[in-house]
Amino acid sequence: MYYIRIIILFASLLLGLNVCSQENLEGLGETGFALNHKISNSYKINFGIRSRYYWYQDKRFNFENRQLDFVHFSTLNLDYNHSLSLGIQYRVRESIDGGSNELRLTQQFNYTKNNQALRFGHRFRFEQRLLSELTILRSRYRFALDFPLSGEKLDVGESYLIMSMEALLSQSSAIKPELDHRTTANIGWVISKKSKIQLGLDYRFEAFNINTEYRLFVLSSFILKV
Repeated sequence: MYYIRIIILFASLLLGLNVCSQENLEGLGETGFALNHKISNSYKINFGIRSRYYWYQDKRFNFENRQLDFVHFSTLNLDYNHSLSLGIQYRVRESIDGGSNELRLTQQFNYTKNNQALRFGHRFRFEQRLLSELTILRSRYRFALDFPLSGEKLDVGESYLIMSMEALLSQSSAIKPELDHRTTANIGWVISKKSKIQLGLDYRFEAFNINTEYRLFVLSSFILKV
């Protein structure tokens, strides 16, 4: 019953946003593939590629490619609950929709805690976004929880739920500080001992301290351990 109440809470938050009534709503999709490799008990690496595209824009449904991201993270486990990560990302936009390409550097601290089948996570990220004519410094905090949808242990063939809320602050000498908020829910399935599929929704308030823009993301990803 405790898990059901959490699901209802997050579902109410998503549904209560009335996303379809927003005048400046944009709908996007993001499809990704991630490759994870455990070097040792304390060190692991991740490689990913993500494609982002529009499916709703200017009050009409259409499909338009936006960008392609190539991502790498290296993670060092300090102990069972704490980890540090360094990441590098390259975003291709100029040849797709004319936007600026981007090089992004990321430093991350993550803290997780288990309560039976339920796992809580606190993630702090600091990013340096290097665009062609602009450098943006961004700070991010995310609270997340995940748990299997049946039982206390996740086995092959079973599903799980991941939900999170994240606050972001972007700063630059050339623009005003910008505040964003994201609410995300993903459901995943364990296909095998080394592979998972995830589907989800991500609703974003962007620049809500200046001129709020609303974006609804439809997420899909395939995760493989090697």
